[in-house]
Amino acid sequence: MTSESTDPYLWLEEVTSDSALDWVREHNAPTVDRLTASKRFAEIEEQTLEALDTDDRIPYVRRRGDYLYNFWRDATNTRGLWRRTTLDSYITDDPEWDVLIDVDELAKSEDENWVWKGATALRPDYRRVLISLSRGGADAAVVREFDLTTRTWVTDGFTLPENKSTVSWIDEDNVYVGTDFGTAPDGHSSLTESGYPRIAKRWTRGTPLDDAVTVFTGEPSDISIRAVYDDTPGYERHFVSRATDFFNSLLFENRDGELVLIDVPTDAYAGVRRDWLLVMTRSEWSPTGPDGPTYAPGTLLTFDYQAYLDGNRDATVLFEPDGHTSLVDFTFTKNYLIITTLHDVHTSITVLTVGDWSPVEIAGLPGLATISVLDTDPDHSDEVFWSATSFTEPPSLLHGTIGSDDATVIKHSPEFFDASAVTTEQYFATSDDGTLIPYFVVRRTDVTSGPTLLYGYGGFENALTPGYLTVAGRAWIERGGIYVIANIRGGGEYGPAWHTVAQKAGRHLVYEDFSSVAKDLVIRRFTTPEQLGAQGGSNGGLLMGVMLTRYPELFGALVCQVPLIDMYRYHLLLAGASWVAEYGNPEDPEEWAFMEPFSPYQNIRRDVDYPPILVTTSTRDDRVHPGHARKLVARLEENGHTVDYYENIEGGHGGAADNKQAAYKSALAYEFLWETLGETEKQGEN
Repeated sequence: MTSESTDPYLWLEEVTSDSALDWVREHNAPTVDRLTASKRFAEIEEQTLEALDTDDRIPYVRRRGDYLYNFWRDATNTRGLWRRTTLDSYITDDPEWDVLIDVDELAKSEDENWVWKGATALRPDYRRVLISLSRGGADAAVVREFDLTTRTWVTDGFTLPENKSTVSWIDEDNVYVGTDFGTAPDGHSSLTESGYPRIAKRWTRGTPLDDAVTVFTGEPSDISIRAVYDDTPGYERHFVSRATDFFNSLLFENRDGELVLIDVPTDAYAGVRRDWLLVMTRSEWSPTGPDGPTYAPGTLLTFDYQAYLDGNRDATVLFEPDGHTSLVDFTFTKNYLIITTLHDVHTSITVLTVGDWSPVEIAGLPGLATISVLDTDPDHSDEVFWSATSFTEPPSLLHGTIGSDDATVIKHSPEFFDASAVTTEQYFATSDDGTLIPYFVVRRTDVTSGPTLLYGYGGFENALTPGYLTVAGRAWIERGGIYVIANIRGGGEYGPAWHTVAQKAGRHLVYEDFSSVAKDLVIRRFTTPEQLGAQGGSNGGLLMGVMLTRYPELFGALVCQVPLIDMYRYHLLLAGASWVAEYGNPEDPEEWAFMEPFSPYQNIRRDVDYPPILVTTSTRDDRVHPGHARKLVARLEENGHTVDYYENIEGGHGGAADNKQAAYKSALAYEFLWETLGETEKQGEN
């Protein structure tokens, strides 16, 4: 085991020290020299940037009052434009956009590397907006107030320095804020051990932040604290949430300073909408006691909110899962509830009338597509903006009004590869414990075997659903590669239980599932171990690290992006403490016993034949510490192994601060994979 006292590479955790950045530059140079010299790299980079920058892609919008708002990047506006238009103009082929903030001009005038992080407008008139801007793409951001009427920054407005802050409107002169207030009265930091706000305060315009009134204080070991105001007309309420770990939280209504606990299971999702409390279970729950009904994980229930607070636990079941079907999301319009589900990772939509919860027919949505709700305006209408896509169908944007207008396609994304000769198939691999693990195979119909890229994540209940392969379609599939997505446990493809079974001591299931898919691809003769590559980022980067150290014989190449690697120290680095509920606590000997076999940093060996690996990260990633990637490379080199490494000096957890950086990073990965897994000629003359 590598402890802090015996780890020779702790200095690589010093993110911006001269010695660490010198190491980064020394390791970047040979990777860049080797992977960027080919004609293929230039083609992939150019094609990817073209797809990311094209003016023909859908400008996705959110309704805020009378306007539809959009944030847009392209080749000219690399940092982006925040802009708006009307619905009548938007549905035309050439909308008239009103630019509100030009981030490129702002960055130039202020000599800052600004990256857009979002805008929160004050309802109902949407005149004042809280804008979040990040330096270089980090999670930490500055907050500044903007006036949409005068198109100017509010000089005496609500402003916060760079931090992982939370801020939300109460009214024009008051906000709820969580940020680094310095040392709290209890002697602890005002941030949690995970680096997020521990204290929520009410801040009044024109007063110093130091005078903001404390609403709630959590524990240092909590993940985060947040206070919000629900401004639904006629149902105005104040809420406080306290996340005790990544999957457990407490929700309170703040009634004139008295915190009323909404007593639901801490691992459940709970939300209040008008007269109703909605609860989605993540474990079995018997709300009326042992003699009453017990609801399975992934069930969606509704209660009369006030009656619930008074002790009445009578529930209406809105959705009940089965072995193949799980809840993905639910969204309100004014009069309806939209429920999105997955059946063996295929989308289905159900619409219920709010109140009596009777089903309603909905027309116009395509079949055999991944469908999601992009936006609604629940206080005012039943308008819905929908997205529909698949692996081979570019996204379409649909618009309609439930109960009156069918959903109609109003925008199409362009095709970036020829899908007419591409097929999508679903298979099931048998994992080590007998569980069937679904995976999708996307390939040209004339390609039956060859270089294959397997992608996975397997964590935090994140489901991988079919979506258009804009980049992979051009860079991999069209060139003759086979692309595979594995729906392994740890994700949410089959509801909460698909995830919870793989938490902590069950973590080995994630890796057994992924390796089983890899083996199944070889059994079905899609590929060979020498031509099988795998790719993953963040938690998926940890997955790649485990594949490297425990299953090296299964792969011909690995791409490991913004990864977690040193699981003995992950909880001490940046946001790592917030993930203890997922992985376990390495300071607990019993938990470290099941973590250590799957901590890549502690399991690198000299006498193992590892597959070629490309490791990438970002200096500005303030979520997953870049030290993980750096130390992986250093430890591999110490043991005599060759590694390709690239670290973007900016870009945040996504690894790129703009489209050009994203295209470059993507082209590096695909060029590495083509070099290591073998050449395949393009269809036809190519």
